Amino acid sequence: MNIAEQHLLKDNLLENIQITADTLGDGHLIEGDTLNVLSKIDDDVVNVGITSPPYNKQEKHKGWLVKNVVYDVYKDAMPEPDYQQNQVDVLNEIYRITAPGGSFFYNHKIRWEKGNMYHPMDWLRKTVWTVKQEIIWDRMIAGNIRGWRFWQVEERIYWLYKPIGDHLIGKELQSCDAKLTSIWRGVPENGRKNPHPAPFPLWLPARMIISILGTEAQGIVLDPYLGSGTTAVAAKLLGHKYIGIDRSEAYMEMTCDRLEKAQNEMPKIHEELALRDVQTTFKERKSKGKNVGKYRNTVDDKQTKLFER
Repeated sequence: MNIAEQHLLKDNLLENIQITADTLGDGHLIEGDTLNVLSKIDDDVVNVGITSPPYNKQEKHKGWLVKNVVYDVYKDAMPEPDYQQNQVDVLNEIYRITAPGGSFFYNHKIRWEKGNMYHPMDWLRKTVWTVKQEIIWDRMIAGNIRGWRFWQVEERIYWLYKPIGDHLIGKELQSCDAKLTSIWRGVPENGRKNPHPAPFPLWLPARMIISILGTEAQGIVLDPYLGSGTTAVAAKLLGHKYIGIDRSEAYMEMTCDRLEKAQNEMPKIHEELALRDVQTTFKERKSKGKNVGKYRNTVDDKQTKLFER
């Protein structure tokens, strides 16, 4: 039995089915509308979620690249107020199905329309989530080479947190994860190798999953806009269950194919894990009276400094 036969569902078959942790098996791929499918998932099921939704780029204008970001069965052109309210509704539903202490990583970008700036925080603050951190993804390439503004090479990843009670801070990260900093540098997935218009590179969801769930205990990972399935592949390779939702049959077939061949992508997981080599933790250094990260000027006086002529 292949991945599709085991795990692929359609939302029109979920009318009398409620997805729970006990019925999930290794994972589910669900073809259908995101909000409708989320309503079929039980409360407090998910441990960590990751997604990059369609950005409402209006498809047919605003830059040479946008015309290429066209989804299989979805027109990325809603009135902006409707788009933002839809995202609030989706995020609040994800909050419901996330277990207390769980996290959701929301990748988006700052956009402009006729001179008006739309920032993801415009609608994130309207959700029930606690915004734990803003991470900058330095993609190291510009999506639009016009000069109206400095070239935009970054996107934002918002770490959203569902508190346990009134404890808004949550559990401390391991040193090996926290040292990766709040600026993540890495180019997007090669479009010639992945036909989806905006795929994640595998290291990105892998980093989030490892940082929250580690590599020991099994968790449940959600991606409500699954696309080419990168989040599900990362979850599988790291030993976790997955729930992936997308309305495109073509993207679901792409995901099934990648899951069947997931071991071929394991070297990328090993590369991400290798970044976590920490000789001693913060607590161990502090207990021994060693340096714990205080600022030290390490620039050689003989070196040329920035902007020095």
